[in-house]
Amino acid sequence: MDEQNINNTEGINQPVENTAAAPVPETIPAAPAAVSAPPAPTKTVGVRFKRAGRIYYFDPAALELEVNDWVIVETTRGLEVARVVISPKQVLTSEVEQPLKPVIRKAEQKEIEHNEGIEAKEKEALVECAKIINRIGLPMKLLSAEFSLDGGHITFFFSSAERVDFRELVRELAGRFKVRVELRQVGARDEAKICGGFGRCGRQLCCASFLSEFVPISIKMAKEQDLPLNPMKISGVCGRLLCCLAYEHDFYHDMKGKMPRDGATVTTPMGFARVVGSNPLKETVVVELETQVTVELPVADVKVVNRPMINRPEPIVNNQEIKEPKENIVPPDAKPAA
Repeated sequence: MDEQNINNTEGINQPVENTAAAPVPETIPAAPAAVSAPPAPTKTVGVRFKRAGRIYYFDPAALELEVNDWVIVETTRGLEVARVVISPKQVLTSEVEQPLKPVIRKAEQKEIEHNEGIEAKEKEALVECAKIINRIGLPMKLLSAEFSLDGGHITFFFSSAERVDFRELVRELAGRFKVRVELRQVGARDEAKICGGFGRCGRQLCCASFLSEFVPISIKMAKEQDLPLNPMKISGVCGRLLCCLAYEHDFYHDMKGKMPRDGATVTTPMGFARVVGSNPLKETVVVELETQVTVELPVADVKVVNRPMINRPEPIVNNQEIKEPKENIVPPDAKPAA
């Protein structure tokens, strides 16, 4: 049987399709998309391990906590004593890092006293560590030491302008204190935060008194506040730009957007004038009238107009050309008189 007959026989037992047009099923509207449920709120409590340290969030675990209560929490360095700075409150789950570790319990009085007594051991550890650093000759500046609550872990903080190989130092410290030793290198800002001090304003450093985190500071903040761009005047004890440049930056930025720029022509109750200065804190602008009188007016009393800038009149100069008499002009190749 040839190939054509084989192909025809294959279709003998196959059902014949109905060529009649099948009814078109009615379109069923799609079900509305499920609306995602809003993030569930969770209860958190904020604690600090140092006076101006970073705030960490924990699960209060059904404990009745208030601000300034001392609690025991678990960290990567073991159990530590912390002080409550934010009372338990409801926050969105997306706003905190999950999962939250629970607060183990409230700290007892003996644990608080023990935590205060650890400070004496930390000072002794600093002295011993400084001796070993001087003997080895490492280029590092020792800043502070911190023991864990159980005393089984100690962390040394130091600063250095270069990378330091402190493996030998860790071995000697572990043999000296018989505990787990950790060394952390910090930057210039953290060094000022740990050491403390007083700023050019005469007050205690912001980073050592109340700032919990550092925010980026740029020279643009000083420009918008019309501050001198002298590094000696806008830098702190850490050698970086002053953290306080960020305190009023948003206010200056908003007010500068509402005020006319220097050199703009404005209308005032006294006539047309040109802007020569501004004071965002007082919300006033300094303008120069056409009579060359300078006055300070509120922002609400001036309005920018589309008019050419008012130029100051040039000082009157005598237009007569001053010429030296020809007899006083000495040619360059003239010989001195005898």
